[in-house]
Amino acid sequence: MPLPSTGWHKSSHSSDFEDACVEVRVIADNDALLIRDSKDRSRGPMTVSAASWRTFLASRSNS
Repeated sequence: MPLPSTGWHKSSHSSDFEDACVEVRVIADNDALLIRDSKDRSRGPMTVSAASWRTFLASRSNS
């Protein structure tokens, strides 16, 4: 699932009325992504490799 290399993108499974909202931001030059909880941004983002993110997405689509 390719994402634009700028800005934060809210998960399509999140809504404004749920407790769990995830946002993702691509780090273009590092082949990595930042992931954060949009409801608690004080915790800061977590960094994951693009390969790990693709594996995660593939595992979710098989559930």
